[in-house]
Amino acid sequence: MDINLFKKIGFSDKSAKVYLVLLGLGPSSIRKLSDSLDMNRGQVYEILKELQEKEVVKFFREDTKQLFVADDPESLRKLVDKKEHELKIINKSVDMVIPELQALYNSGGNRPVAKYFKDDDIKTILEDVLEACESSEEKMYRVYSAEGVREHLYEDFPSFSDARIAKNITVKVIATGNGGELRGLDERKWLKQESKTPTYIFIYPGKTAYISFDAKDNLVGVIIENVGICETQKMIFDQVWKTL
Repeated sequence: MDINLFKKIGFSDKSAKVYLVLLGLGPSSIRKLSDSLDMNRGQVYEILKELQEKEVVKFFREDTKQLFVADDPESLRKLVDKKEHELKIINKSVDMVIPELQALYNSGGNRPVAKYFKDDDIKTILEDVLEACESSEEKMYRVYSAEGVREHLYEDFPSFSDARIAKNITVKVIATGNGGELRGLDERKWLKQESKTPTYIFIYPGKTAYISFDAKDNLVGVIIENVGICETQKMIFDQVWKTL
């Protein structure tokens, strides 16, 4: 029998094993249980005390022997009820402390939130760019388009540019290396400089996204949600744009 169920209601691995063996053996001495479980008697005795406290094992004497017997399995329902009662109390306590914790959290200012994405989820970043821009007043984003990354970035979303144009979203692109083309509602300038570790960067409303390759040449990405970081990156981008 899977003992994970017992662990969920407060049993340890060993106490679950003792309980199940005792359930099958019927009234048993510590010695009998010790032999059946391959545990020393002291260990078995301590576990039996624990099970008695849970009210799933009973103790009685027969002549000069001390015997233990598992209670009716229905007694396990009492443990479940007790667990539910404890959780209700904890839930109420959490409800009471959340406002205080929320105030403490908010006092920390506008914290950056980072979300990480693996190769198969890179499309999510592209979708987020379109969604954020579509709901913003500016309806525009900025990009550092890195050679080496851009050739693979849109493989799972080949209609990205068409979707962008359909949503009337404009983009300014600073491309590094060779390649890249205008698709509509876009402006492009080039930095004739190659990078050994190319990173494709989106700067869009309230967020920045960075996409590159990991050690196994799989695309990985991160979105950082923070207005301050976004505005700083916009300022740097616009200054570089003016010099090109």
